[in-house]
Amino acid sequence: MHFEFIADRPVLDLLSTIAERGTRDDEKLQSEQNLASWIEQSGIVDTAPPVTNQALERAKALREAMFRLVASLIEHQTPSATDRALVNAAAEASPPLLRLDDDGLHRYGDVDAVLALFARDCLDLFDSPDRAALRWCADPNCTRPFIDRSRGQRRRWCGMKGCGDRAKAAAYRRRRRTALDNETAQNTTRQPNPVAR
Repeated sequence: MHFEFIADRPVLDLLSTIAERGTRDDEKLQSEQNLASWIEQSGIVDTAPPVTNQALERAKALREAMFRLVASLIEHQTPSATDRALVNAAAEASPPLLRLDDDGLHRYGDVDAVLALFARDCLDLFDSPDRAALRWCADPNCTRPFIDRSRGQRRRWCGMKGCGDRAKAAAYRRRRRTALDNETAQNTTRQPNPVAR
């Protein structure tokens, strides 16, 4: 399975591993292998660590707690004590280790180290300039948070590929339909009245 990494923050990329929350609830981490693949594709560690079913369930529980914390930031609400405690506990583990060898920089760590990195990134949002730029994607089916780093902070989509492209295509279809409707209406009003014989 191929995953998208478009959020510029590790925690936000992890949150998007379940899409369309509350409607389709499209879960991308359905197996231990899915989580291992996601970790490897993310580049957080060089090689994905072994993932057990227990680790998968811990990762999903942490992801949901972090989603609620991020939602509390976007919606200016107080995060729950339970979610804070879960994320704080995960952040206490050591993050992945960095090691510089002859062939470059390497990253090593087990699942708990990877989860610690996400938890720390989530907590960092509470004291980061990115906090003020957190937004929900404007696509009504998308539940992905993103950071609006655009100049005027008018970005509406989590990414142009996908949500942005769909919105542009829908807007084009609406404009085209309106133009065709207007053209049909004009042609109808131009029809000459039949002359009675």
